[in-house]
Amino acid sequence: MSVVSPVLDFGSMTDVIQFLMEIDKLKSVQRRTKVLGTQRQENSAEHSWHFAIAAMSLAPYAAKGVDIQKVIQMALLHDIVEIDAGDVMVYDLAARDAIHNIELAAAKRLFGMLPESLGKQFMALWNEYEAGESAEARFAQVIDRALPMIMNLHNQGQSWVENGIRLEQVLARNSNIADVNPELWQHLRKHLDYAHQQGWLK
Repeated sequence: MSVVSPVLDFGSMTDVIQFLMEIDKLKSVQRRTKVLGTQRQENSAEHSWHFAIAAMSLAPYAAKGVDIQKVIQMALLHDIVEIDAGDVMVYDLAARDAIHNIELAAAKRLFGMLPESLGKQFMALWNEYEAGESAEARFAQVIDRALPMIMNLHNQGQSWVENGIRLEQVLARNSNIADVNPELWQHLRKHLDYAHQQGWLK
């Protein structure tokens, strides 16, 4: 049962505090991947944290001029819409297409809770990430796609096995990583072939 948070007076910060309490709900959105070494599914807030740390850690491998601080901001904001829309598996193409308008409405609702200038800033970052056209968005999307694969490679293909994912699906959805970071894709491709040989990918 959803509990409605009381609106407490924090003066000029009240809207920000309410936003922060609202996005706490992201901790309850479960993903398909399990936390390594456990039987517990990770939640979207944990994924966003992992993504942000990955951006910081992989910064030396980004293209020259990429603003890593912006990538980190995108990492922390990109899945907030799942509070309303839920998590949809990247390989479920029909569901991904169907949920776009729900995610957009969620972004407008959630970022609309903030003071106007801050809300516009967050919305612009979210839109930039979704469009995937800037160098920062492309690097962010590479990390967002690569991280679940890397986790699966360290977890005997857990979410691939549980969802019947095929090697062809993984290659089709992620091969654009090669355009942004050929070295990373070269390593991933080798490990994906191994995962297929092990039966982790159909």
